[in-house]
Amino acid sequence: MQAPVYDLTGKQVENIEISDQVFNVPFNESVVHQAMVRQQANARQGTASTKTRAEVAGTTKKMYRQKGTGSARAGSIKSPLRRGGGITFGPAPRSYHQAMPRKMRRLALKCILSARIRDGELIILDTFQFDEPKTKEMRQILSALKVDSSALIVTSETKTNVIKSARNLPKIKTIPADLLNVVDILSCKKMVMELAAVRKAEKLWGEDKPGEVENAPL
Repeated sequence: MQAPVYDLTGKQVENIEISDQVFNVPFNESVVHQAMVRQQANARQGTASTKTRAEVAGTTKKMYRQKGTGSARAGSIKSPLRRGGGITFGPAPRSYHQAMPRKMRRLALKCILSARIRDGELIILDTFQFDEPKTKEMRQILSALKVDSSALIVTSETKTNVIKSARNLPKIKTIPADLLNVVDILSCKKMVMELAAVRKAEKLWGEDKPGEVENAPL
C-alpha cells in the first residue's frame, strides 16, 4: 500500500510503501467497540462506596413508642428513609477490569489505523525537529498540514521539545508510537505520524515473530 510523506511545510516529498498487515486491515466494528469499552472500564478506579443501614453508625434504640404518637411506626434511626441513615442499593468498591485476548487488542488497533489511512485522516510526516520548545512553530506545522481540528501527534519516541510545543494547543495530544491505544486515536479527528513512528508501528503490530510476542505492547 502506498502513502504520501510530507515535510514540515506541508509539501509532499515522497511516496512510501506501508505494511498491509497494519494499515490495510478490514474494519471490525465489534472488536474495536470491545477494545474501547475495555480500556475505559480498566481506567475506572472502582472506589465508590456507601454504607447500608447495617453499616452506618447510630443507635439501635427505638426512636419513639409504637402507639399513641400519630406518626408511622419507626424502629431505627439508621433507616434509609431518614437523614443520616443507610443507602439502599448504593455502590460498593469493585473491580471493573475486563480481559481481552492480545490478538483482539492488536486487531482493534490495526483496524483503526487502517480506517484512518483510508479516510485520509492519517498524515505521515518525515520528522519532527525542534531545537527548543516553540508552540508557534507547532501551530504553523499543523496549519501547513491542514490540521484544523483535534489531532493526535505520534512520534517514534518520547520527544520533550515536541511535547512542550504542543501541550498548550487545544485538542492536540502527543504520544509515542509504542503507547498508541484505541481511546486516544478515536478521541481525535486526525493523526500526524512521524515516518519513524510508522515503521515502529509496523514492527510492533505487523506479523508476529518468534520471541517478540510476549514483550510487545498490546
